[in-house]
Amino acid sequence: MTAVHEELRNVPPVKLVVQNVSKTFATRHGPVHALDDISLSVREGECVCMVGPSGCGKSTLLNIIAGLETPDSGAVLADGKPISAPGRDRMVLFQESALFPWLDVMGNLMFALKLKPNLNKQARREVALYYLGLVGLGKFAHSHIHELSGGMKQRVALARAMAPNPRVLLMDEPFAALDAITREQLYDDIQRIQEERPKTIIFVTHNVREAACLGDRVLLFAPRPGRIEGEFPVPLSRPRDFGSLDVARHASEVMHALKHHLQSEGMEATE
Repeated sequence: MTAVHEELRNVPPVKLVVQNVSKTFATRHGPVHALDDISLSVREGECVCMVGPSGCGKSTLLNIIAGLETPDSGAVLADGKPISAPGRDRMVLFQESALFPWLDVMGNLMFALKLKPNLNKQARREVALYYLGLVGLGKFAHSHIHELSGGMKQRVALARAMAPNPRVLLMDEPFAALDAITREQLYDDIQRIQEERPKTIIFVTHNVREAACLGDRVLLFAPRPGRIEGEFPVPLSRPRDFGSLDVARHASEVMHALKHHLQSEGMEATE
């Protein structure tokens, strides 16, 4: 077998394909062209981060991949099959934890594990405890949601999203509302969990350094209408330190491209 054939054999298969997706919303101020002919592919186990200014269609594309929105044209395929509705193979983690306040931590995870009808109650409890341990909250299984800090709530939400073992994890600015120290702790958690239980991840963020820290690739979105303006591989080994010079260098490259584009559009960039 040649070196080329060996390299191709080791390339993970394509998990998600976005084909020429466009989306326009009708508003009282007229139509808003949210996405324009977006195409991309994401491989198994890859983390792709999408960055760009507000209104560039990142969350709209994430919702289409989740099956929460329908494109006007084009299609999204997961394992070669068209996505037309939400599915247990794709779980979404939002900016707000969206936990059920009337259930304790364990109850929230047990509710999510109802998506796995092949598991009995004892098996679901074991799975729930495993994922709580994975996010460092094994001792808080019976805590009430109001007793948790913001970072702990997001850890529970992450465990709840991963417990049903989805093939794809869709993350829409999940750490935006947290303080800097808590965010950096969660960056470490995400990378550690990705090493232990790899997932295909699509991660939406406004924070360019966050994208460079977590992503295997960073996609730069441009608004009006939303489209992919650039693609930036991040070939750094893991785990990555959010404050490292290497992460800063890759983030600077993306930020420079973002500022250049926005200046040409007469807009301002925000970190």
